[in-house]
Amino acid sequence: MSYMTEERRMIQDSAREFAMKEVLPIANKLDPVQGEIPMSLRDKLAEMGYFGIIIPQEYGGLGLGCFEYCLITEELSRAWMSVASIVARGNGLIGSRGMNEEQKKKYLTRMARGEYLGAFSMSEPNAGSDVANISCRAKRDGEGWLLTGNKYWCTFADGADYLMVVARTSEPPDPSRRHLGLSLFVIEKPRGTLPPGCQGSPIPKIGYFGWKTWELAFDNCRLPPESLVGEEGKAFYLVTQGLEKARAHTAARAIGLARGGLEDAMAYARERVQFNQPIGDFQVTRFKLARMATDIEAARQLMYFVCDEIDSKRRCDKEAAMAKLFASEMAERVTSEALQIFGGAGYTKLHAVERYWRDARLTKIFEGTSEIQQRIISDHLLGKLAK
Repeated sequence: MSYMTEERRMIQDSAREFAMKEVLPIANKLDPVQGEIPMSLRDKLAEMGYFGIIIPQEYGGLGLGCFEYCLITEELSRAWMSVASIVARGNGLIGSRGMNEEQKKKYLTRMARGEYLGAFSMSEPNAGSDVANISCRAKRDGEGWLLTGNKYWCTFADGADYLMVVARTSEPPDPSRRHLGLSLFVIEKPRGTLPPGCQGSPIPKIGYFGWKTWELAFDNCRLPPESLVGEEGKAFYLVTQGLEKARAHTAARAIGLARGGLEDAMAYARERVQFNQPIGDFQVTRFKLARMATDIEAARQLMYFVCDEIDSKRRCDKEAAMAKLFASEMAERVTSEALQIFGGAGYTKLHAVERYWRDARLTKIFEGTSEIQQRIISDHLLGKLAK
């Protein structure tokens, strides 16, 4: 089956040109010094419509599907994964499907223009893969809420215009159903700051530069009644319903990173001479590149299938988990092989391959670890284990 249409090829070509011309030079300059994605680049992303790829046209977006979203994501990630990730801070961030019509008109139109970007805050020091263990609490206070507790791994918390926070609003009577009682809140704030009643500090990372990832502490942070997104106590379903698309997006990011490693390694293999011949003439290098290219294409075709299923509104949580698992594991392996082809030069910041390698390692962790993906897949194959 051929998934590519003429329109999709044009979208892909445009994104590739933008990534290589506008994103890659900035990435090569700023990532080695842990610089932040400049506002000028964010403005150009907005001009391209990349913050509203999957936002419906009625709200000012491009109204495209998950397929086009992932095509563009792969191209951006080939240049800098952080830029491929910041576009997800528009595009109706996870949970926005639970917004009422008034909230959608208020928020989505601004998201599509890149004027209103968000940060998603779900993880906590003791709640990563175990989402049901969230303890950050929002208590009723008059018509509004008071939010108290700690959050972890909130990327872009400072630069965002709002935080989307998952907090516990009630305790279900059945301890085995603790995923119930979680609610989703939008916290608006000035760009460049944290909201009143919230303090935080950046987490030192080994990669994913271009923006900061935060540990947050809420202390009676006051939320107005209209900050609640969707039905109280049902945030778990809002969040998990968006994970198929999020995992396809992560697969696209991983594929872009792997492609960056492959393409750079191919260029280096042609120009690096050892024993009086380019290292690309040695069979060991040629076969290594052949396996790398094959793995990338296999991951891409699986991702295309998942995107097509999502756009056709067919359930594919198992297949999305497979795509995310396969692509992220592949990306770490392929970028490591690319670094090996560079030899000692690859273990320096003089070449982008070390960035692809560092960032690829993260794709096995966020949007659900590889272990979580294997659990999802095996539960589909064998049924869930009785507790």
